Amino acid sequence: MAGSKTFDVTEATFKQEVLESDLPVLVDFWAEWCGPCKMIEPHVMALAEEYEGRMRVGRMDADANPNVLMDLGIMGIPTLILFKNGQPVERLTGYMPKERIIGKLEPHLD
Repeated sequence: MAGSKTFDVTEATFKQEVLESDLPVLVDFWAEWCGPCKMIEPHVMALAEEYEGRMRVGRMDADANPNVLMDLGIMGIPTLILFKNGQPVERLTGYMPKERIIGKLEPHLD
């Protein structure tokens, strides 16, 4: 259910779409059954629109891609991780207001 400005990330596409991206990539790790994930989704969609050209926004279904979550040590969802030059530079777990998310991301965006 990715919006027009977001893209779906899977274990198969993670390296190419996220780690090898020229732009920073914010990945939303979510699940269908997760209430807070549904609450943060509009923020994620809005960020994809507002930061188009400065940051890409991907969404990864936690249930369908458990190996990536295990590799990254993700213990709870929603988790947002900003990757820059293939490295995680910011990790946000749980629901938070959009302004707070922006405050955490902005220092990493050129």
